[in-house]
Amino acid sequence: MLYELRIYDCVPGRLPNLLNRFQNHTTKLFEKHGIKQGGFWTTVIGGHNHRLYYFVVWKSLAEREEKWNKFQADPDWIKARAESEKDGPIVAKVVNSLLTPTAFSSVK
Repeated sequence: MLYELRIYDCVPGRLPNLLNRFQNHTTKLFEKHGIKQGGFWTTVIGGHNHRLYYFVVWKSLAEREEKWNKFQADPDWIKARAESEKDGPIVAKVVNSLLTPTAFSSVK
């Protein structure tokens, strides 16, 4: 299994817009394309109160490539993204890492 950690730094004041897009559009499209999410987080205490963290779980790099490309090309995703950004960009920066569990990890 591979775990993709995605970190979205929002434009100041735009985190609620991003959360709305994920809750009302993106997660439904993930389900449509068979993309398994491993959870979403925001910061309660600490820096980066404008950041969304989430994991996507993949069986392989090939699965990621196939499903992510279909998701990105989905007309419903393109429309939802455009509508959510009609007043300007929501996300300033995206960082993602593909991770594999260690032998001693409680997550396999």
